[in-house]
Amino acid sequence: MHSTELDRVDRHLLDVLQRQARASNLELADAVQLSPAQTSRRHRRLEEAGVIKRYETRLDAASLGFGVVAFIHVTMERGYLRDMSKFQNLVAELPQIQECFSVTGDIDYVLKVVARDLKDLSTFLLDTLMQIPGVSGVKSSVCLDEVKCTSALPVGG
Repeated sequence: MHSTELDRVDRHLLDVLQRQARASNLELADAVQLSPAQTSRRHRRLEEAGVIKRYETRLDAASLGFGVVAFIHVTMERGYLRDMSKFQNLVAELPQIQECFSVTGDIDYVLKVVARDLKDLSTFLLDTLMQIPGVSGVKSSVCLDEVKCTSALPVGG
């Protein structure tokens, strides 16, 4: 589904779902001012079209003992650029890595990593990330304070 196929009600429904993923169908219907049946059909259509990818619970990292968030810039050896899927598959299996982006410029990937403390981060970098075949360098920036963290898109409503 392309964004041009979304009407005002679809966008409003998506906006409400981003803020309240656990809202009941009745609450959603009330918010978008449609009948529960119409709301349910629209909701299901957005899921089936892949506009809604998944539902998840956002946990508080610090309350679970993850006191460090770092952004890691990864540079790959040039010979490995042809086979990036191996790196990507390994990264997908590492639970400390919350996000991974292939980027343009002097680096190849940016990772968002959580760790219990700086020692834990160091161990992850040296014993895990730097041991992946093809990784030639990493540079890390430790997050001092979270200013904004959201996965919500500006769909309007």
